Amino acid sequence: MAETKNIGLPVKEPNNNCSDDNCPWHGHLKVRGRTFTGIVVSSKPHKTAIVRWHYYNYVKKYERYERRNTKISAFNPDCISSKEGDTVTIAECRPISKTKKFVVVDKK
Repeated sequence: MAETKNIGLPVKEPNNNCSDDNCPWHGHLKVRGRTFTGIVVSSKPHKTAIVRWHYYNYVKKYERYERRNTKISAFNPDCISSKEGDTVTIAECRPISKTKKFVVVDKK
């Protein structure tokens, strides 16, 4: 079994192994910056998970909150392989492609 490295976040290590260079656990990808928790909306693109989470925005004119959401493409390594409906934690990393600047680091 290949050794997993410490990525510097309080998340559990994956049970499976992979040989991908873009994996933060088994490859050379470093994570930094922001982390988010959301739900996987789609995992159809190859090694990609579309993650969505909701947040509230205050509208001063009406003195109320409105609900908004954000969708981000994240790299989905083989050792985690999250599917639709999974709650995942994503972390910021260097740009992997045009739209992928986050990587899935934990599946709950």
